[in-house]
Amino acid sequence: MSDDEAGGGMTMTTTGDNGTTGGNIAVVGHADLTPDTLLLVESVLRTRLARRPAPAVAMVRTGAGTPLASGRAARAAGCPLAVVIPARIGMPALPPRRDRTAAGELLTLADEVRLLTYDPVDRGSCIGADERLVASSGLLLAVWDGSPSDGRDATAHLVTYARARGVPVEIVWPAGAAREAPPALRAEG
Repeated sequence: MSDDEAGGGMTMTTTGDNGTTGGNIAVVGHADLTPDTLLLVESVLRTRLARRPAPAVAMVRTGAGTPLASGRAARAAGCPLAVVIPARIGMPALPPRRDRTAAGELLTLADEVRLLTYDPVDRGSCIGADERLVASSGLLLAVWDGSPSDGRDATAHLVTYARARGVPVEIVWPAGAAREAPPALRAEG
């Protein structure tokens, strides 16, 4: 049995208002946003998702930070939410410890849960999962400060990936937004 037959794969396209596929809205972004920035981002996303064309669904890969703020924003905006969770051999996989509380909240917010085969502790595997999410969407909302990918996250890569595939991109970076300092800099300060 293939991963798709066992529920490990996913089909993430929907039919948009004009009959085309890809009416979904993927949301990705930096994983190291400050707590105040997460509140700003949630507010901006709530407003943006309230303006979505029906029957668009907001899609996030489970995790703390941007995904959780996005899930809360979708729920508050009345936008259906699809949460993508990691799977192994067609069964849900346990997220990393840092994401478990957020994953639990996202599952309670979700209108739909989709399994995708990827390793949630492997950076390359997570990037591949995000690429599949982006490729299946009709719009990417990227919580991004415009910085290049630096090994901490792949937001810049995902923006480039979306644009190369003709997926429209909207950048979300509210005034006053900030990222946490890298661990080495925090230890020195």
